[in-house]
Amino acid sequence: MAGDLFAGLDGGLDALQRRASRIVEVLRGTAVDVPPYDPQAHGPLVEFDGVADYEEVDRYWVNAPYAFVFIGFDAESDTHYYHVVEPHLDDFEQTVLDQLYDDIRDALIYDATTDPDDREAVLIAQMQRLLSEYSIDVTPNAFHRLFYYLHRTFEGFEKLDPVMQDPHIEDVSCDGYGLPLFVYHTDYTDIETNITYEQQELDSFVVRLAQQSGRHISIGDPVTETTLPDGSRAELALGEEVTPRGSAFTIRKYSEEPFTPATLVDYDTFSLDQMAYLWLAIESNKSLLFAGGTASGKTTSMNAVSMFVPPRAKILTIEDTRELALYHDNWLSSVTRGADGGGGDTITMYDLLRSALRHRPEYIIVGEVRGEEAMTLFQAMNTGHTTYSTMHADSVQTVINRLENDPINVPRAMIQSLDILCVQTLTHVGDERVRRSSVIAEIEGIDQRTGDLDYSTAFEWDPTRDDFEQRDSNVLDEIQDERGWSRSDLLRELRNRKRVLQYLVEQDVTDYRRFTALINEYYAQPERVVARVTDALDSDVAAAAPGVVE
Repeated sequence: MAGDLFAGLDGGLDALQRRASRIVEVLRGTAVDVPPYDPQAHGPLVEFDGVADYEEVDRYWVNAPYAFVFIGFDAESDTHYYHVVEPHLDDFEQTVLDQLYDDIRDALIYDATTDPDDREAVLIAQMQRLLSEYSIDVTPNAFHRLFYYLHRTFEGFEKLDPVMQDPHIEDVSCDGYGLPLFVYHTDYTDIETNITYEQQELDSFVVRLAQQSGRHISIGDPVTETTLPDGSRAELALGEEVTPRGSAFTIRKYSEEPFTPATLVDYDTFSLDQMAYLWLAIESNKSLLFAGGTASGKTTSMNAVSMFVPPRAKILTIEDTRELALYHDNWLSSVTRGADGGGGDTITMYDLLRSALRHRPEYIIVGEVRGEEAMTLFQAMNTGHTTYSTMHADSVQTVINRLENDPINVPRAMIQSLDILCVQTLTHVGDERVRRSSVIAEIEGIDQRTGDLDYSTAFEWDPTRDDFEQRDSNVLDEIQDERGWSRSDLLRELRNRKRVLQYLVEQDVTDYRRFTALINEYYAQPERVVARVTDALDSDVAAAAPGVVE
């Protein structure tokens, strides 16, 4: 089993060697003698013999060489199991760890003056000093195991740290005391884990999460929503008053690299035709609303298509928790503040939106509308501002109903200023759980005969074929008229954008900075960019028209 573990260490050892060299540099000239971890000389830090009744289907490092994940499958119950494997400590080592934790915590090493790149080295130096004071001599293997647990406590998320470092995890849910943690895995969907929290441990962890993100939580004020230092969104509940099974938390992990439109096309969330359509609509200042259920990818899609905003346009974003990431210089980001957020008054989305209009932005992006801010958002649309936002709703009609009724109450006459409505869904294609753009609808206005709000469907997902059907588009007709194009001009513009997107998909451009840079280059020199990407594409792909209905 040790050989299997070392076989997967290649990528992790590179990072470990860089970490060791940094530590050696910081400790140069001191009396500290820390042998770098050598798996061949010191042996594995973790040992694992599998999980009874579960067949291994996957295994990968999340923090080599300290922690890896075992994914097991039980055929009888048809369930997967997520098992975190970490270094084992014997009773003596656990006692030493507890003492080290108390003494290092009391020394207040981890203050704001410590360079983040030096914290591991400082921790190791303090460990060596304290072990010397204790007159304890530990093996290199034991030293690094102790270091792992101290580091994950002071710098990480304690026992949750391996999960937070797993790039395959999107959501983490803890439902109470003594209950197994559940995660949403990109390959295996919802899975039970081997992680549980006892009462005092969970209460303390929830309070720590709140404090680290500048929020207050207590038995008297037991619920808060916050953004963690790494950018992840967290909903926290303390005690048993509002969550009878005990303190609870749900974490939506933050992706450091936001999805690009090319990534969404590659995942079949959108087709090339849809994305070329959205690109042209955004460039032409059409307002969009993304709707869908929980975890359907609304905010991800809104952030992705915002990369099509022209490079010099002024963008203003308003969010409850920081999620949006754009690569635009002329971008002003704003975030709401609770009453405890900075010692002052509460600042709501409504407050920020009213203030935003004084900044004269061309594009306003609101994380989610669910209350009085929606009225101001639609007022902004009616006064010529291009706006994007998201809403929880599973159909076009549900969106309209929510907008028109309590607590939002947007007048029907104002809703017709919205141009495009994208409804997304989290569904299954075969055994795979996927996200799809189920409908892209266009708001046409109020029917003078019935008084109803009319809308048409420009694209619709066909679940039987897992394909997208394209229909007539009034928005494209409007763009054609507004820009003085002929029909052939419109088709050419769509085809050119489709070629650029196809190139970005084939080149696997997942970095949002690279993606935005090429889009900006297209705005500056479209003919040059189209010629370059056409040469790079296969002739049959480059010649394919976007299939716009004439």
